[in-house]
Amino acid sequence: MTLVSGITIRSATENDEAGIALLASVSFGFGYEPPERRQSAPIFPLEGSLVAVEGERVVGHSASMGMTLTVPGERTVPACGISAVGVAPTHRRRGILRAMYTEQHRRTEAAGLPVTIFTASRATIYGRFGYAPTVRHNAITIDRRFAEFLPSAPDPGGVTVEVPQNVTEQVKSIYDRWRRQTPGAQLRPETSWAQRFSDPPQWREGETTFFALLHADGYALYRYHRGGQYTNVRVLEFRAVTSDAHAALWRALLGLDIVTRIEAEISDNDPLPYLLTNSRLVTTHDRTDSLWMRLMDVPAALTARAYRGDLDVVLAVTDPFRDAGGVFALRVRDGEAECAPTGRTPDIELGIDVLGGLYLGAYPARAFAAANRLRFKDTDRVRALDAAFASERDAELGWFF
Repeated sequence: MTLVSGITIRSATENDEAGIALLASVSFGFGYEPPERRQSAPIFPLEGSLVAVEGERVVGHSASMGMTLTVPGERTVPACGISAVGVAPTHRRRGILRAMYTEQHRRTEAAGLPVTIFTASRATIYGRFGYAPTVRHNAITIDRRFAEFLPSAPDPGGVTVEVPQNVTEQVKSIYDRWRRQTPGAQLRPETSWAQRFSDPPQWREGETTFFALLHADGYALYRYHRGGQYTNVRVLEFRAVTSDAHAALWRALLGLDIVTRIEAEISDNDPLPYLLTNSRLVTTHDRTDSLWMRLMDVPAALTARAYRGDLDVVLAVTDPFRDAGGVFALRVRDGEAECAPTGRTPDIELGIDVLGGLYLGAYPARAFAAANRLRFKDTDRVRALDAAFASERDAELGWFF
């Protein structure tokens, strides 16, 4: 279809692969790798890709595939995952992104998927399409030389040092157990695992190949890198199903004698600081979003998750991009929700982006209310909304895409 003058939006074909690879390299600053030299299959299959073409030249691209997303209550919801969205720098300000997103979201609606998710490279683009951050993380550093565990801290042991490629099935199994209980985590396809374990040099950023610490209920994948005279460690993935696995893995990481500093990402309520005699050693140097969401079908999305409190509220939801907005009655009893369009007077008005931000429990309603992005008649309704949407477990991104 031609939605922009001179530009055609269509499904990608094999003939577009080289153009897609070049555009992705330019859009995200990767080194260019011709498709025929790939060490592993792409994570997103070609049949889910849209391209914007001028003649035969690819000037825009968006990849998508179906995902399974964990939501509060250890439940799952089918989602459309979007990735590798880019427009050529020679074709800015022509409406190409909006045209691609119009077609992408039309397809997602036709597939009946309740939510769409992605990891955003820039935070200023996607609000106009109804997206908002729904998961966040804290990038932390620890000076390992001074880290000591409290006498009361668990010391369960059971960790071994492994070559990652030798324990792939154990790692996959632990990840799947972890993601089933963690809001924001996704079922991980084999193509993602293949890319992780192939460990291509272009993803190492000058660091070593990676190593694994393995526990029966958790794992940590990490690399070494040098900063001047110091040897540091960057944790690539840390997944703990139990608190014992969490403590045991951190004891092993903080036991790496030659290491000065450890870099990792943790959630807001990670217990790491409370295991140490000096909690200030866990220094947050960046706190940012890691997953964005848009609700495609408000009743389907809101009834898919569990809730922590009873709720009776009428929501007026505005959608600046599609037609998913409206006025909806949301009733929650014993964690179970009913949601349907209604003609009742709204108690709360909010954008569909704000509702996506609330969805996994990471962002509170009261903060949106203070910013006038959630408007209300009764503060008790906002408190009840916060209490109901809260998640027992912090939302975390499962794997980056």
